[in-house]
Amino acid sequence: MKMKSMGYFAFVLLSISILSYGLSGAVYAQEAPVLPLSVTSDLPSYASGDSITISGSIKTLAEYSQSVTIVVVSPDGNIVTIAQVIPSSDGSYTTTLKAGGTMNISGDYEIRAQYGAQKITSTFVFTAEGSTTPEPEPTPEPEPTPEPEPTPEPEPTPEPEPTPEPEPTPEPEPTCGAGTELVNGMCQVIKTTEPTPKSGGGCLIATAAYGTELAPQVQFLREIRDNTVMSTESGTSFMTGFNQLYYSFSPTIADMERENPMFQEAVRAFITPMVSTLSIMTLADSGSETEVLGLGISVIMLNLGMYIAAPALIGVKSYKHFKSRK
Repeated sequence: MKMKSMGYFAFVLLSISILSYGLSGAVYAQEAPVLPLSVTSDLPSYASGDSITISGSIKTLAEYSQSVTIVVVSPDGNIVTIAQVIPSSDGSYTTTLKAGGTMNISGDYEIRAQYGAQKITSTFVFTAEGSTTPEPEPTPEPEPTPEPEPTPEPEPTPEPEPTPEPEPTPEPEPTCGAGTELVNGMCQVIKTTEPTPKSGGGCLIATAAYGTELAPQVQFLREIRDNTVMSTESGTSFMTGFNQLYYSFSPTIADMERENPMFQEAVRAFITPMVSTLSIMTLADSGSETEVLGLGISVIMLNLGMYIAAPALIGVKSYKHFKSRK
């Protein structure tokens, strides 16, 4: 009798547990899902010269410091800018870029955000300078039947103009000394801020290798690209195709450099000779198609010989040497 009572009691407890589990599952199912990664812009549309603020949040941060890669793609599929942002401790992140420059066509621009294996997209509308939507031509209305001209009324006698009151003489503004500026009628000390590097369009691998965008090597690469290569049509076409390939793998390598100091040192030692060879491009005049194209081909051939031909030749010589000793 006692065993039968205990069995009945256990059956009642099991029934209550199953029923409560079903009710709690129904309650949790009604909660709205939270996306692991989000991205959006502060406004739905922009024009040339506007400031675009891109922000979002990450639900679960990685154990190590990992950046969010943000890529902006034009309506024709070209990458116009790319940036990497370190999220804050609460998972939020934000970055700012200026509309214009490589954004030279109107339409819907796509924002692609990637954090590790998580990816999400968003869009905004950009209107290029001078781009207008043609208005439909109005339908011509039938000309109205001319009405008889009314008899002109006699012109009224003009009233005498009032004498203008003399304007008060403005008080002279105080003269501020060096290092101060006039604010609300008072001289205040000018607050200086550290210069910030331009966002977007940087060399991700070199920036991660040298630790900062303000490194002389990174600044040198940016000056060669903007002032020499991009000053010609052939150089602009080359950089457009190169960016499509380069930014497909560079964010991953940059993250690996930040996670592994030894790999960062190896990449720095590998790219330093290539950065040195690019000094040849400073000999070209800005805007000269012939000089930029000729020196660019020379730099490419020099790097192919240094990174491919020379190691291959050393390998063949070493193989023949060891084979002759056997």
